[in-house]
This record gives sequence, structure tokens and C-alpha cells, in this order.
Amino acid sequence: MAGKLYLCATPIGNLQDMTSRVLETLSEVDLIAAEDTRNSIKLLNHFGIKTPMTSYHEYNKVDKAHVLIHKMKEGQNIALITDAGTPAISDPGEVLVQMCQEEGIVVTSLPGPAACITALTLSGLSTRRFCFEGFLPSDKKEKQKVLAVLENETRTIIMYEAPHHLVKTLTELYQALGERKITICRELTKKFETVMPTTFLKALSYYEENEPRGEYVLVIEGKSFDVIEQEKQQEFEALSIEEHMKNYEEQGMDRKQAMKAVAKDRGVSKRDIYQYLNGNETK
Repeated sequence: MAGKLYLCATPIGNLQDMTSRVLETLSEVDLIAAEDTRNSIKLLNHFGIKTPMTSYHEYNKVDKAHVLIHKMKEGQNIALITDAGTPAISDPGEVLVQMCQEEGIVVTSLPGPAACITALTLSGLSTRRFCFEGFLPSDKKEKQKVLAVLENETRTIIMYEAPHHLVKTLTELYQALGERKITICRELTKKFETVMPTTFLKALSYYEENEPRGEYVLVIEGKSFDVIEQEKQQEFEALSIEEHMKNYEEQGMDRKQAMKAVAKDRGVSKRDIYQYLNGNETK
């Protein structure tokens, strides 16, 4: 009988956040796959867990996944832990989960701390709709594509950033998204936890005088629907009615459909558009 993969959430700072279920599982499985065994051994030693460990990280995630899956097919149960928080979130664990599912290995998750959710609940920004972006891509072209998508994102945006990249990332976000509310969280659940509700410009001014330290979670206000509607209206008003009609007709609409769409965009009646066009055509 095949073993299982257990995704075990570990504390993001405060060791008291470790659940009893995770402690029991880590003690009972045959093997623990850890992102950084040097970091995780401190955690295991603190709780007196003697289970053997093996490394599973970004640079061996595919090859090592095959090894771990083979062990589980032989009947071993394996726990996956990350450096802090929930495995498989912005983490190589997602590859192992995908491969386990493809191979028919049962995967179960033991919920616990996650920095992204912790920061969201502390942010003071809307929690009803949100998206998680993790770290921005290092590749410039890919990063620009992501920023272009985020420009009109209406949900609250959650991101991670390292201290040495924080100012650059805040600058790029400001340039792409414009001034927004942002809550900057650092050292979550730790002794020097900081939650700073601010804006992009105020944050950049703050970090000119204060060196970023610790790991950061950025929670960014989504673009309001009212602003999006205003921008659309401004785009429509910048077009002549003839240009506006041409845009829709080139998309395959007949003249009546195009007039109806133009009238809706401009907040006027279809009759107004008809009379305008007919008046211009008879001149």
C-alpha cells in the first residue's frame, strides 16, 4: 500500500503557532522533506522530533520529487515542510504535489500559518476579494507583463519581498499602478512584528531614511471600479463618435449594434448617436 504526502505548515515566527497535529505527524512519518535542512533541524530539535530529514528545494525539486514518489510508492509516509509557513505556496512544494497527483499518491494538508493570509488580515484593506502574486519575476520582460496585469487589478494584491529588493519593488509598483494604499508587514508573529499602513510615496520616503530589514509582505489596495469607469469614460471621450463607431464595426458589429454600443459607452441614447451621425453625413 502506497504512503501519503503530508503538507505540514510550520510557524512563520512564533514557535507556539505549531499545531499538535503537525507535531504528531512529523514524529510519525518515515521521512521529512525540508526546504533547508539546516534551518529545519533547529525546529525539530526544539520539539524533540527525531525523524530523518532530506532536502527538497528549488534546485532539486524535479529530480528529488521522483525519489520521494518512489519511496511513497514503496509505502513510506513523507512530510513536506518549508522554511516557514505553508508548503507549496510560492514554494517548490507545488511541483511535488502536482507529480504526486499524477502518480496517484494521496496528498493531505495540515493547515497552519501562512504569511500571506496573516498579513491580509492585519492590513486594514479589503479581504473580500484578493490575489496572491508571491515575488515579482526577476526577468524584466516577464515582470513588465505581470505589472501590466496588476495595473487594473481590482482585488487586494498580496506580495512577498526581500529587504534588499524592497525599495526597487515599491518604486516599480508605484510607476506601474500609481499612488495606492499599501500595508507593509514585516517579521510577522515575531517579537518585532511591524504593520505599517501607508501609501507608495510615503513608504518610499520612509525607506530613504530607514534601511529595510527582515522579510516583507506587501498588501496593496486594488484599483476601484469607479476609477476604472472614469478612465474608460475619458478614453471614449477622447475619441470622435466616428472613431468610436469604427472601432466596433471593425470588431464585426453591424451599424445598429455599433450605435447601441457607442451610446452605452458614452452614457447617451442611441437616438442621439443616430442623429449626430445622420446630421454629419448630410452636411
